[in-house]
Amino acid sequence: MKNFPLLLLIFLLSCQHSSTTIQETSKTVVKTASTKDVEKTKVAKKAEPLDYSPTQWTELISLDSTIILDLRYATEDNFVKEQMYACGRCFLRPRVARRVYRAHQLLKKKGLGLKMFDCYRPRPIQQKLWDKVPNANYVTPPSKGSMHNKGAAVDLTIVNADGDELYMGTEFDYFGKEGHHTYQDLPKEVLANRRLLKSTMEEVGLAAIRTEWWHYSFKGQAYEISDWVWKCK
Repeated sequence: MKNFPLLLLIFLLSCQHSSTTIQETSKTVVKTASTKDVEKTKVAKKAEPLDYSPTQWTELISLDSTIILDLRYATEDNFVKEQMYACGRCFLRPRVARRVYRAHQLLKKKGLGLKMFDCYRPRPIQQKLWDKVPNANYVTPPSKGSMHNKGAAVDLTIVNADGDELYMGTEFDYFGKEGHHTYQDLPKEVLANRRLLKSTMEEVGLAAIRTEWWHYSFKGQAYEISDWVWKCK
């Protein structure tokens, strides 16, 4: 019986250790169950449905979110000094969007990228532009429709890794001779930047026009003029 106090102490310590182990195990089980519940919740959460037809349109940033959007007609910073779009989203026909995406990837290999000024332009917006500036030298008549109205044209420039635009000699939508591809009385840096943009876009199948260094279009497929207007999120 002399060892009874010692045995009792050992028994009590053993019980305390078992209790602590059970509590820690219980916490681990609860923690594991909680983690699984979170994972199940993530899996159960459905992707947000598209608010456009993916067979007809592709939202460009869905292909690469590093493409910068500076959609001027969604602001007052454009040649008519009036906001034309309720909100700025860049849509193109799927084949065209994939080509612009490829151009962006080519530039990314050089530490550069694309900035978009305009993409698909609904015909009702073309009408608004025409009402402001009814001059075919600057705005395509809505009855004829432009490549923008078909979702087959883009206005864009190149940016560096910091998102700063490479200098192209003029602003976007500058309608003087200095904005023409054929105008050569410009600094070597500007001419080199324009050549880089032109060669990159032509490599992916988009063609330039003589009078606008920023404008490129895809002519490999005929598209209908569209009146569809995207929703604002």
